[in-house]
Amino acid sequence: MAVKKTRKKAKPISKTTGKGGNYRPTSKGAGMTKKGVAAYRKANPGSKLKTAVTGKVKKGSKAAKRRKSYCARSLGQLKRSSAKTKNNPNSRIRQARRRWKC
Repeated sequence: MAVKKTRKKAKPISKTTGKGGNYRPTSKGAGMTKKGVAAYRKANPGSKLKTAVTGKVKKGSKAAKRRKSYCARSLGQLKRSSAKTKNNPNSRIRQARRRWKC
């Protein structure tokens, strides 16, 4: 008798934009929404994920250090991306950097 193999059902792909989405569309600055961050932290206990630092910050504050760190990391991502992405002002990486005020 042949044994019938069964496949595991794949997890449904979560929406990324639109109603109930966890990510902002590129036109609104890319990055995760507050709701998206909350959903991620619920699914991954112990996570320290936070939303973007978008407002004014005091020099040397924790938020200013987070921003400086993100800007340094994302500049590396931007440099390693394709020429098409680098030169497109509406690419996700550029919009996210603009949102973070890099």
